[in-house]
Amino acid sequence: MAGMKSLKKRRRIQIILVACLSLVLATGLIGYAFRDGINYFKSPSQVLAEPPSEREIFRIGGLVEEGTLVRGDGDTVRFSVTDTSASVPVEYRGILPDLFEEGQGMVGTGSFVNGVFLASEILAKHDEEYMPKEVIDALKEQGVYEDPNS
Repeated sequence: MAGMKSLKKRRRIQIILVACLSLVLATGLIGYAFRDGINYFKSPSQVLAEPPSEREIFRIGGLVEEGTLVRGDGDTVRFSVTDTSASVPVEYRGILPDLFEEGQGMVGTGSFVNGVFLASEILAKHDEEYMPKEVIDALKEQGVYEDPNS
Protein backbone atom coordinates (compact mmCIF):
# COMPACT_ATOMS: atom_id res chain seq x y z
CA MET A 1 0.00 0.00 0.00
CA ALA A 2 2.83 2.42 0.86
CA GLY A 3 4.34 1.92 -2.61
CA MET A 4 1.12 3.16 -4.26
CA LYS A 5 1.16 6.44 -2.34
CA SER A 6 4.78 7.29 -3.22
CA LEU A 7 4.04 6.50 -6.89
CA LYS A 8 1.20 9.01 -6.92
CA LYS A 9 3.37 11.58 -5.17
CA ARG A 10 6.22 11.03 -7.64
CA ARG A 11 3.77 11.34 -10.54
CA ARG A 12 2.45 14.62 -9.14
CA ILE A 13 5.99 15.99 -8.79
CA GLN A 14 6.73 14.99 -12.41
CA ILE A 15 3.60 16.80 -13.63
CA ILE A 16 4.53 19.93 -11.66
CA LEU A 17 8.08 19.84 -13.05
CA VAL A 18 6.82 19.43 -16.63
CA ALA A 19 4.37 22.32 -16.11
CA CYS A 20 7.14 24.56 -14.74
CA LEU A 21 9.48 23.60 -17.56
CA SER A 22 6.77 24.36 -20.14
CA LEU A 23 6.14 27.76 -18.55
CA VAL A 24 9.85 28.61 -18.60
CA LEU A 25 10.10 27.48 -22.23
CA ALA A 26 7.02 29.50 -23.30
CA THR A 27 8.32 32.60 -21.51
CA GLY A 28 11.70 32.15 -23.18
CA LEU A 29 10.14 31.83 -26.63
CA ILE A 30 8.01 34.92 -26.12
CA GLY A 31 11.07 36.84 -24.93
CA TYR A 32 13.02 35.61 -27.95
CA ALA A 33 10.27 36.76 -30.33
CA PHE A 34 10.20 40.20 -28.73
CA ARG A 35 13.99 40.41 -28.70
CA ASP A 36 13.77 40.85 -32.46
CA GLY A 37 11.51 43.83 -31.82
CA ILE A 38 8.97 42.31 -34.17
CA ASN A 39 6.69 45.29 -34.25
CA TYR A 40 8.86 47.90 -32.63
CA PHE A 41 7.92 51.23 -34.16
CA LYS A 42 10.39 53.94 -35.23
CA SER A 43 10.01 57.26 -37.00
CA PRO A 44 12.48 58.24 -39.77
CA SER A 45 14.21 60.64 -37.32
CA GLN A 46 14.72 57.83 -34.79
CA VAL A 47 16.06 55.47 -37.48
CA LEU A 48 18.65 58.02 -38.65
CA ALA A 49 19.57 59.08 -35.11
CA GLU A 50 20.18 55.49 -33.96
CA PRO A 51 20.34 53.13 -36.96
CA PRO A 52 19.05 49.69 -35.93
CA SER A 53 21.06 46.55 -36.65
CA GLU A 54 20.48 44.92 -40.03
CA ARG A 55 18.93 41.92 -38.30
CA GLU A 56 16.33 43.94 -36.42
CA ILE A 57 12.83 43.77 -37.87
CA PHE A 58 10.78 46.87 -37.04
CA ARG A 59 8.04 49.13 -38.32
CA ILE A 60 8.69 52.55 -39.79
CA GLY A 61 5.96 55.06 -40.39
CA GLY A 62 5.42 58.54 -41.72
CA LEU A 63 4.44 60.23 -44.96
CA VAL A 64 5.47 59.13 -48.43
CA GLU A 65 7.75 62.02 -49.43
CA GLU A 66 6.53 64.01 -52.45
CA GLY A 67 8.57 63.43 -55.61
CA THR A 68 10.37 60.32 -54.37
CA LEU A 69 8.13 57.52 -55.64
CA VAL A 70 9.92 55.56 -58.37
CA ARG A 71 8.42 52.39 -59.79
CA GLY A 72 11.51 50.53 -60.95
CA ASP A 73 11.97 47.54 -63.17
CA GLY A 74 9.74 44.61 -62.31
CA ASP A 75 7.96 44.89 -59.01
CA THR A 76 10.58 46.90 -57.10
CA VAL A 77 9.36 50.27 -55.82
CA ARG A 78 11.52 52.96 -54.24
CA PHE A 79 10.39 55.99 -52.27
CA SER A 80 11.27 57.89 -49.11
CA VAL A 81 9.28 57.95 -45.90
CA THR A 82 9.50 61.21 -43.96
CA ASP A 83 8.36 62.75 -40.70
CA THR A 84 9.25 66.09 -42.35
CA SER A 85 12.50 66.50 -40.43
CA ALA A 86 14.15 63.30 -41.65
CA SER A 87 13.69 60.98 -44.63
CA VAL A 88 14.56 57.33 -45.00
CA PRO A 89 14.78 55.69 -48.44
CA VAL A 90 12.56 52.61 -48.75
CA GLU A 91 12.81 49.72 -51.18
CA TYR A 92 9.90 47.33 -51.55
CA ARG A 93 9.32 44.37 -53.86
CA GLY A 94 5.66 43.62 -54.35
CA ILE A 95 2.31 45.16 -55.09
CA LEU A 96 1.65 48.40 -53.27
CA PRO A 97 -1.73 48.95 -51.59
CA ASP A 98 -4.36 50.78 -53.72
CA LEU A 99 -4.37 53.80 -51.42
CA PHE A 100 -0.59 54.21 -51.57
CA GLU A 101 0.53 57.58 -52.96
CA GLU A 102 2.86 60.50 -52.30
CA GLY A 103 1.96 62.74 -49.40
CA GLN A 104 -0.01 59.98 -47.69
CA GLY A 105 0.70 58.15 -44.47
CA MET A 106 2.31 54.71 -44.61
CA VAL A 107 3.70 52.06 -42.30
CA GLY A 108 6.29 49.53 -43.44
CA THR A 109 7.67 46.43 -41.76
CA GLY A 110 11.22 45.44 -42.57
CA SER A 111 14.87 46.11 -41.77
CA PHE A 112 17.39 48.90 -42.28
CA VAL A 113 20.32 47.75 -44.45
CA ASN A 114 23.08 50.05 -45.78
CA GLY A 115 20.99 53.17 -45.22
CA VAL A 116 17.88 51.79 -46.96
CA PHE A 117 14.74 50.41 -45.31
CA LEU A 118 14.03 47.07 -47.03
CA ALA A 119 10.31 46.60 -46.56
CA SER A 120 8.67 43.19 -46.46
CA GLU A 121 5.22 44.73 -46.00
CA ILE A 122 3.73 48.16 -46.77
CA LEU A 123 0.44 49.46 -45.41
CA ALA A 124 -1.13 52.65 -46.74
CA LYS A 125 -2.72 54.88 -44.14
CA HIS A 126 -5.11 57.15 -45.97
CA ASP A 127 -7.36 58.13 -43.24
CA GLU A 128 -6.36 59.58 -39.86
CA GLU A 129 -8.63 57.00 -38.24
CA TYR A 130 -6.39 54.23 -39.53
CA MET A 131 -3.12 56.01 -38.97
CA PRO A 132 -1.26 54.32 -36.12
CA LYS A 133 -1.03 56.37 -32.97
CA GLU A 134 2.79 56.17 -33.20
CA VAL A 135 2.80 57.86 -36.62
CA ILE A 136 0.47 60.60 -35.40
CA ASP A 137 2.65 61.15 -32.32
CA ALA A 138 5.82 61.30 -34.46
CA LEU A 139 4.20 63.83 -36.81
CA LYS A 140 2.83 65.88 -33.89
CA GLU A 141 6.33 65.95 -32.43
CA GLN A 142 7.55 67.55 -35.66
CA GLY A 143 4.62 69.99 -35.52
CA VAL A 144 3.15 68.72 -38.81
CA TYR A 145 0.04 66.90 -37.80
CA GLU A 146 -3.24 68.74 -37.45
CA ASP A 147 -5.89 66.75 -35.63
CA PRO A 148 -8.92 66.59 -37.97
CA ASN A 149 -11.22 66.36 -34.94
CA SER A 150 -10.04 69.48 -33.14
